[in-house]
Amino acid sequence: MQQLSVDGCKPLEEFHLKIRPCLAGLMLLSACNFSVDTETNEPDRSSAESTRPADTDPLHFADAKAGSTPFTETPILRAQVILDRLGFSPGVIDGAEGQSYAMALRGFQNANGLEETGTLDQETLAAMEKWRDVAATRLVTIPAAFAKGPFYPDLPDDAAKQAELPTLGYKNLMEALAERFHTTPEALVALNSPDTKIGAGKVIRVPNIADVAPLAGTDDRDWSATLQRLGVASRQPTASKVVVDKSEGVLQAYAEDGKLIAQFPATMGSSHDPLPIGNWKIQGVSRNPDFHYNPKLFWDVSDDKQAELLPPGPNGPVGVVWIDLSKPHYGIHGTNAPHTIGRAESHGCVRLTNWDAARLAQMVKPGVEAVFQE
Repeated sequence: MQQLSVDGCKPLEEFHLKIRPCLAGLMLLSACNFSVDTETNEPDRSSAESTRPADTDPLHFADAKAGSTPFTETPILRAQVILDRLGFSPGVIDGAEGQSYAMALRGFQNANGLEETGTLDQETLAAMEKWRDVAATRLVTIPAAFAKGPFYPDLPDDAAKQAELPTLGYKNLMEALAERFHTTPEALVALNSPDTKIGAGKVIRVPNIADVAPLAGTDDRDWSATLQRLGVASRQPTASKVVVDKSEGVLQAYAEDGKLIAQFPATMGSSHDPLPIGNWKIQGVSRNPDFHYNPKLFWDVSDDKQAELLPPGPNGPVGVVWIDLSKPHYGIHGTNAPHTIGRAESHGCVRLTNWDAARLAQMVKPGVEAVFQE
C-alpha cells in the first residue's frame, strides 16, 4: 500500500478522507522514567466473559453488506491479520513487507516448528491453512458510541496544558479507527477511497480485527472499553517469562513449558538511555495509568519545567498500559505513535503499540521474569 497521510477530523461530522504527502524521517522519543500506582488497576474478572459481543453492545462494529466494487486482498495483508490474531504482531497492519512483518513470520514459524525464514513460504502458508476462513478485511458500520469520542483535535504538546485535560484521548475519529483495527490512517485511506466518508453509521473497509465482548463484573479505570476500542480480548494465554531481545527488536512471551506464545515488535532504548540489559521482574500492571511527569528524569527536557500529573489516555506518553519492572523507573508500555515502533527511540523503556501493550497486560502478572538481552 502506498503510504499516505490524512488530515485531522472532527467528531460527529461527516467528512472526506484527504490525501496529502507524508512526512519522512520522523523520530520520536517515548516518555519513560516515572512511577505509577500499580496496585489499584487490576480489573475484576471474576465473572465469565461473554464469547461474543451482543448486538446491543454500543461499541460493536456490525458487518456491512459488500458493495458492487470488488476488493482483492493480498497474501501479505491476510497474513498480517492472521499473525495479529494469533499474537505474533506485525505492528501496524498495512499490507507491506518490512522488518516487523518478517519478525512476526519468524515468531509464528518458531511456535509451529517451522524453519524460521521470515518469509511467507509454502510451509508457512500450509500452517496457516487452518485459518483459511479468516478474510484480510471486512466492511463494518461505525457505531455511534465509537464515533462520538470525545476527541481532542488540538491536543497540546506542553505537559502543563495536557495536565489540564480530563484525558489524553484520540485527536480524531480517524486515529481512533486506526488503533481499533491495528493499522494506520494511511492504510485505511488505501483500503477505501480518498472520498470515503466516516462518521456514525458510515461503512468503511478495515483489517479483519474481530470485535471483543465487554468485561463482566467491576470495570476499573474504564479498562473494558479500552480493550474494546483496541480490539483486544481480555482472555489471553498466561506468560511465565518475557524476553526483550535488542538485536531482534522484539518482545517475546513464553509459556511455563518454554513455548513461544506471543511476540510483539518493540522500540527499546537509545544512545542516551540504553536498554537496561539484565534479568528483572514484573512488579505490577497499571491499566490506563496516570503519568507522573518529572522533567529531571529526561536528558532532553529542561529542568526548569515543572513536574506534572498527566491524565490517562491512548495519546499519553505511555499509552494505555504501564508494566512496572524491578529496575527503578523502567517499564514496558504503550505509545501515542504506533507507526514509529521499531523505527524510533525511547528513554530506555520498552515501547509497544497500544493494542500489543494491552494484550501483554492481560498475559502477565507481578513476579513474571523479564529478561532484557542484547
